Amino acid sequence: MNFAPLGDQAVLATFPAEATALRFAAAAEAAVLPGVIDIVPAYFSVAVFFDLGRTRYAKLVPSLQQLAKSKPARKTDSPTRRHLIPCCYELGPDLGRIAERTGLTPDEVIRLHTGAEYTVYAIGFCPGFPYLGYLPKPLCGVPRLPSPRLRVEPGSVGLTGRQTGIYPLERPGGWNLLGRTPLQLVDVEDGYFPIRNGDVVRFQRIDEAEFKNLQGYRL
Repeated sequence: MNFAPLGDQAVLATFPAEATALRFAAAAEAAVLPGVIDIVPAYFSVAVFFDLGRTRYAKLVPSLQQLAKSKPARKTDSPTRRHLIPCCYELGPDLGRIAERTGLTPDEVIRLHTGAEYTVYAIGFCPGFPYLGYLPKPLCGVPRLPSPRLRVEPGSVGLTGRQTGIYPLERPGGWNLLGRTPLQLVDVEDGYFPIRNGDVVRFQRIDEAEFKNLQGYRL
């Protein structure tokens, strides 16, 4: 592990594995260290932001180092949040492209995508967009679209490289879209962000009739 300044009001902690970074982030949140105002994990790193009026980098780092060395809490102390996301793959405009690139049939792509559990390793790009890893090996390696779409529908489920993700809001985007969820996953004005770093996500196949019945419901 390594600790380094991130600007003048944050510490960047890096770890050898994503799971270790997530455990450290959970421990840092639970510790409620004086002066710490935000903790943002992303893959192998965790950014710890602090208030200069209440603490300093040199004072905070030893406490963070001690947390990193401490034993992780038992699983029963901090149960993993799990989400089952319904997804209509018939609404995926790039499902055929993904199948062609991977040498699979569309049904095989769907079976593999719904058969895996994904960890939320980062939230970014737009409010509430979860970066989910990692795809089953046969689905890995599909490149981004040659030209990004100017508009991606909210709820679109995409993949590229080793990751899958969900566009919670209308945005441009270059990921391959293999389906769409009818659920509302973000409400910025309401502060509604049900999916968080460290959560586990699975996808469940639904048809277009179920999509229409569930459209607009919250997770």
